[in-house]
Amino acid sequence: MTATIPPAAFPMLDAAEFATIATMNPNGYPHLSVVWVARDGDDLLVSTIKGRRKYLNMERDPRVTILVYPRDNPYSYVEVRGTVTMVEEGGRELIDRLNQEYTGTDRYVADDGTDNVRVVCRITPDKVVTRLP
Repeated sequence: MTATIPPAAFPMLDAAEFATIATMNPNGYPHLSVVWVARDGDDLLVSTIKGRRKYLNMERDPRVTILVYPRDNPYSYVEVRGTVTMVEEGGRELIDRLNQEYTGTDRYVADDGTDNVRVVCRITPDKVVTRLP
């Protein structure tokens, strides 16, 4: 069952606001990470590296939740619960795009000189909960 994100939530999702993504650890406890997020229609995009805990969690159990709330109004939020698919194609481009939006610099250099493999995590909403201004 796919859900849609209400257009009133687009400005919050399209701004460079930090998000928290929740995945499930093998022991059943949630794993939370602060991430940069982009919107592609009703899907949300997050970048990670193969082998990281959130990647391993999403590979094992594709159910995730993302929560975005603006720094200047933390009582407003968009929560997206959904299913993730991950692909390597476009991984480098996504992290550079997010880096530009969040920091204003062209290239994300933390991965330079490493053998890190960047992936695109596409979250398709199953449920959307909002509290909008």
